[in-house]
Amino acid sequence: CVLCGRTDDCPEKYGEKRTYVAYNLTVHYYCLLMSSGIWQRGEEDEGVDGFLITDIRKEVNRAARLKCNICKKKGASIGCVAPKCKRSYHFPCGIQKECIFQFMEDFRSYCWEHKPVQKFPDKESRGTSQCTICLDLVEQLPMYTVLKSPCCKNAWFHRECLQYQALSAGIFFFRCSVCNNKDKFQKEMLRMGIHIPEKDASWELEENAYQDLLQCYQHCDIKRCLCKKGRDYNEPDSKWEIKRCQCCGSRGTHLACSSMKSWEQNWECMECRSILAKSGNYSKQKKRSLATSEKTDGTTCLLEEPSPKCPRQSPGSPRSFLLQSPKIMCQNNLSPCSHLELPASNRVTMSLSPLMSNRNCSLRKKHLRKQRREASNILKELKLQVNPKTTRLNINAENIWNSALKGFRQRNFSPTNTIEIKFTNCKSRSKTETSAASKHHFFQLLMLHLQNSSLFEGSSAKNLSLDFQAVKENLYFEAGRMIAVSLVHGGPSPCFFSKTLFNCLVYGPENVKPALEDVADVEVARTIKMIKYANSLSGLQSAIHDCYEFLAAAGCIRPITSLCDKNMLVNDILIHHVIKRIISPLESFRQGLKTLGVLEKMQIHPDAFSTILCHKPERLSAETICDLFTIHSSSDVNSADFWIGYLQDVESGESVVTLEDILLFVTGSFSIPPIGFDPEPTIKFLHIRYPVGNRLLNCLELPITKTYEQFKNKMEFTIRNTLRVERE
Repeated sequence: CVLCGRTDDCPEKYGEKRTYVAYNLTVHYYCLLMSSGIWQRGEEDEGVDGFLITDIRKEVNRAARLKCNICKKKGASIGCVAPKCKRSYHFPCGIQKECIFQFMEDFRSYCWEHKPVQKFPDKESRGTSQCTICLDLVEQLPMYTVLKSPCCKNAWFHRECLQYQALSAGIFFFRCSVCNNKDKFQKEMLRMGIHIPEKDASWELEENAYQDLLQCYQHCDIKRCLCKKGRDYNEPDSKWEIKRCQCCGSRGTHLACSSMKSWEQNWECMECRSILAKSGNYSKQKKRSLATSEKTDGTTCLLEEPSPKCPRQSPGSPRSFLLQSPKIMCQNNLSPCSHLELPASNRVTMSLSPLMSNRNCSLRKKHLRKQRREASNILKELKLQVNPKTTRLNINAENIWNSALKGFRQRNFSPTNTIEIKFTNCKSRSKTETSAASKHHFFQLLMLHLQNSSLFEGSSAKNLSLDFQAVKENLYFEAGRMIAVSLVHGGPSPCFFSKTLFNCLVYGPENVKPALEDVADVEVARTIKMIKYANSLSGLQSAIHDCYEFLAAAGCIRPITSLCDKNMLVNDILIHHVIKRIISPLESFRQGLKTLGVLEKMQIHPDAFSTILCHKPERLSAETICDLFTIHSSSDVNSADFWIGYLQDVESGESVVTLEDILLFVTGSFSIPPIGFDPEPTIKFLHIRYPVGNRLLNCLELPITKTYEQFKNKMEFTIRNTLRVERE
């Protein structure tokens, strides 16, 4: 390795060792990451994971002048970040001397004297306990080789065991092995020098890792099998076709061995039959079908066995229209027909008068405004984390996504730094545009790109899609992080989240019930509708038959004995397609939204954040603009009246400019960001010839005129021409 000088190839300790023959270069990944004088200036596919070859050579030359405080050899590229500490060392030497390397944020390194340590209460008993990973004994002492869980009182680990587990589990599955806590546990382990790679778990990446689970049981378990070709012989569409137990699916029989005339006949193995008999459900099954055959509105819902005349399934398919388990029905406390819709004659309908409708609409708008104000106050509170230190992002507006991704992934980027935007294709940007306006324009372009990207699906209200390449490149995490940063740094909100996606983020996917509107795939939506609107048992079975492969792949095969079972089947399909299918992108997206504490606030104040994430911003009105601006220096009462009257004219269409033009003229933004403007917009009435929009201070300086016509003409002339020149 050009940085540490060692030939060891130990990925667990030093990271992957890579050799580049063309450049005559070999380097350990961790040696490169932790070196003090180098950062990622390239794309991910440039150089060594973004570290340019020229930069690596410069770092090698810099380190060649520094002596390692441990082995006393030259080439010490890593320095302790503690103030006034001048120790330098190689990465492997630091490991031997028990230094701490933090694989997060600025990739800080601490020498053996200044390294962070875990604090233990004096009252806490000392002794030995089991490492909850390897189960060997571990001493309960504050040592480098021993780490204590921050979330469990008596959970202790060997450092080496934790590091191996982190490398295997990755950021999505690495958690406390005792209480399953993730956030608190990961934060402490990163602080103590455990490297948690941003990748999926190793067991999720193995090809065909779960192949055994996809095999169907094909064996005749009848005591006296009649088939001369053996118990494993299965010939579809014949008496030697194997039928599996409708309850457990782990026992089978040839049709002939159980004297079954039709494949559609139900069959239970002896074990399941005895369980059902003991529970009393086996004998009650037929009684329940009679009880549920009567309904108050005259509709019938019989739990009938499929007739031998029902349409036959395609040859060779291991399919069955399974009976609904009585156990499932009892657990849900539902009658088999409880999900059926009442006929139209039994529904009560009510129409609101126009007056009542307008009143409700007005109340709803007031409620949304109140929630938006609450969201604005919460975001302002989160913005207190942002410090004056500036991070500049060079953005190409024509390639907004890649340039934003590069900026967010650069080593010196921190969400808590003040962001400054520099558009590289400056010809398309106005020279008069302020830093705040450039930043707002950048986030506006970025949110628009995300809305139309492959990471989301749907028309207006969007859910996460499943893009395997995006999962591999960790783009869902970056998208979540970008949205969080936009909200806190004064950018627009996405405004396109579906209610289902929002609820998954706030309440957890296990507590959300998706709807048909959440399905963006036309074919899947058509399949669901076929099942949902089937009006007979045979029609339902035919619909299931047509889409059996899809249902099997989705794991949605369930017992079907009556028409009303379709509702639970539809629910299973929706949960699989909308939630379970995208569980990995969702978890990654949630991690990104945790940036700057946004997700935590979303979970505490769901109503407030729902208004800015799931609803489009309220259309600008004269009242909104009037409330937005604070009037200063108004010695002339007429001027204030002229201003209010002009806003009303603009709103009613009696002007050549729009309310959005006025806002853009003053602030550089077409819309009001969720967090509001900083500084807050103000108005000054001065003895000047024409209006002036000071975007640095968000201040509108207006001329004092004798008549309203003069005021209006000056406003329209100035705003229209200023914006036209900017656009040109």
